[in-house]
Amino acid sequence: MRETAQAADLLDWYDRHARSLPWRVPPAARKAGVLPDPYRVWLSEIMLQQTTVAAVKDYFHKFTTLWPTVQALAAARDEDVMAAWAGLGYYARARNLLKCARAVVEHHGGQFPNDHATLLTLPGIGPYTAAAIAAIAFDDPQTVLDGNVERVMARLHDDPTPLPGAKPLFTQYAAALTPQQRPGDYAQAVMDLGATICTPKRPACGLCPWRPACAAWVNGTAADLPRKAPKKRKPTRQGTAYLARRVDGAWLLERRPDKGLLGGMLGWPGTDWSEDIPAEAPPIRAEWKTLPGEARHTFTHFHLHLTVKTALVPMERSPDRGDFIPLEDFSPADLPTVMRKAFDLTKGAK
Repeated sequence: MRETAQAADLLDWYDRHARSLPWRVPPAARKAGVLPDPYRVWLSEIMLQQTTVAAVKDYFHKFTTLWPTVQALAAARDEDVMAAWAGLGYYARARNLLKCARAVVEHHGGQFPNDHATLLTLPGIGPYTAAAIAAIAFDDPQTVLDGNVERVMARLHDDPTPLPGAKPLFTQYAAALTPQQRPGDYAQAVMDLGATICTPKRPACGLCPWRPACAAWVNGTAADLPRKAPKKRKPTRQGTAYLARRVDGAWLLERRPDKGLLGGMLGWPGTDWSEDIPAEAPPIRAEWKTLPGEARHTFTHFHLHLTVKTALVPMERSPDRGDFIPLEDFSPADLPTVMRKAFDLTKGAK
């Protein structure tokens, strides 16, 4: 069968060119019977959602050093996990990470379920992540479709159907190619192909094991695929962050609500974020000074421009919200990126 031959060609290529990743069992070791740790597979897949491999590696090492097992992560303090996650973005993933670890320990005896349907019942695990874990950790021949695989399928079939509407069609293409033998290695191979050969710009078609079967290569359209539907313009929201420092060096921080953007993270007290200029909402009585410049950050659905105000407050003054964190316990690196950007503006202020 054509599909079997293509899968075999890709696996041969993967055996020679697989990326070395800290969460991956190399193909030679896997052939020798070394099985992946489902915890490490799951952790890497959650971290890799909407994030690059390069950005994830250091975080993965940090997490697996601090919490080497799902039991250790489940027992961790929420604030420690959120602090370790800071800077990786999409903070709902960190909240669901803890929920999922605790569900695995509480309801599954500390062992990740080995079937796709049960994986889907765990917090933070959607169809793609469930398929990836089932395939990579348990050799279940599930169809894995991430952005890399979408690009490979669009080019392989020279299909101009724009994403995201094309996802069901590209899933069918991918399913037809997924082999029963070595499905875990195959899932990683097709993702590696998209990440290293069938790249968004200037794909290295001359090195591709699927070049003879690629309709886009034959037709000279690879660079134009996949097509994407036009994106809606992102609105710009405004807000104010209040950075209050006590005379002993302590900083005033508050933990954001569990739900919503940056949920559960420590950050600077501030106003709402809205397209209109929000009402002032200082967290403590003080003489506030507006710093030059803005802290600017882009979220998935909007751009944010934060005005940053600072104040020095006496020891005896109590805040209306938030808590003063002693200087020795304060680390800007534990803050979400947008909050760190606000803090960075204070470095050049007099």
